[in-house]
Amino acid sequence: MFAPITYQEIRNHPIVIGDIKIYLVWFDSYGAKSSCVLIETPDLHLLVDPGASALQPSYPLPNEEKEELRKIALETITRFSRQADTVFISHYHYDHHVSPLKAKEMYKGKKIWIKDPNCWINHSQWKRSRVFIGELYEIYGGRNPKGIYAKPLEQIKLDDPTEYLPLAMAKDYCDYQQRKNQLLDKGRAWFKKLAIRWQTEDWVSEARLKDMDIQICDGSSFKNGSTFVRFTEPMFHGIEFDRVGWIVGLTVEHKGRKVMYTSDLQGPSIEDYAQGIIKENPDVLILDGPPTYLFGYIVNRINLQRAIDNICAILRGTTSKVIIYDHHLLRDARYKERLASAYTMAGKHKMTLLTAAEWVGYDPLIVQITQKAVNG
Repeated sequence: MFAPITYQEIRNHPIVIGDIKIYLVWFDSYGAKSSCVLIETPDLHLLVDPGASALQPSYPLPNEEKEELRKIALETITRFSRQADTVFISHYHYDHHVSPLKAKEMYKGKKIWIKDPNCWINHSQWKRSRVFIGELYEIYGGRNPKGIYAKPLEQIKLDDPTEYLPLAMAKDYCDYQQRKNQLLDKGRAWFKKLAIRWQTEDWVSEARLKDMDIQICDGSSFKNGSTFVRFTEPMFHGIEFDRVGWIVGLTVEHKGRKVMYTSDLQGPSIEDYAQGIIKENPDVLILDGPPTYLFGYIVNRINLQRAIDNICAILRGTTSKVIIYDHHLLRDARYKERLASAYTMAGKHKMTLLTAAEWVGYDPLIVQITQKAVNG
């Protein structure tokens, strides 16, 4: 087995910007699906997306090694969680949160900021969110988990989400335009079916449990001392109407210095999200790349090029000192080849565009595996 990156190595290599420290707790480039960071300011210690899953079946490692790396990832995340007073969960995929029953100490005594489990969420994450919150109640609440439910709000504003994506909707797809319109129409029909659930089934309520607050954070902002935390409105997890649902990103700002965590925008794949990043212009950007390992299967050439164009726009349009580009992208041995123009532009603009493993001082695991195969 390849020697895994250790807790101490990660701890010894924070990204420091002003009084903010960012620890790259675990990422796909280390060897397990994850996008977990610890952001520390003088006022707040925030653990972001504490989850990890084994890499996909096509990843070139034996299953037992992938499972061992997943366990190491969760152990490392748990150790970092002891330094946190707040946890943020951007969505309910298992590489972004872990079951409270499997990691009781991870959430104990902490404030929990969560993606809204009641709106802008697909069917599978609707169910997962209720399992997650129900387990928090079971462990820390001392009350019947049925008490977490309430009737939905009478008035829910559920506009067509593409109305908030003018740049993406204005894009000319040329010969692909007819097919694109068909996919958008199918997406809108899917969205309407989801909205029926959001408007009719019981909602999960925010709660104050023993030593724990659970707060829905979509589109909200919080102030803690000199630290400001701003959460985005729900954004598509990938392209428009991607069936895996929606995510929430965040910006942490302290005395004019900013770190932005986008969660799973996959590129970003949507032009308006790239412009949102440019407008925020963070000092440190933690961004996931497109899932190029799915190229030709779920990711087509047009949407891959959109993601490439968008990261290039971010490189041109921001003055970010560090961009950590990881997660989905690092499941593919050819990731740098497929995004060659982005890495060329980063060099041209003298931007630091690295994987988490590279920041800590290692080649990404997928690169190590490839090099070993080449060298025999």
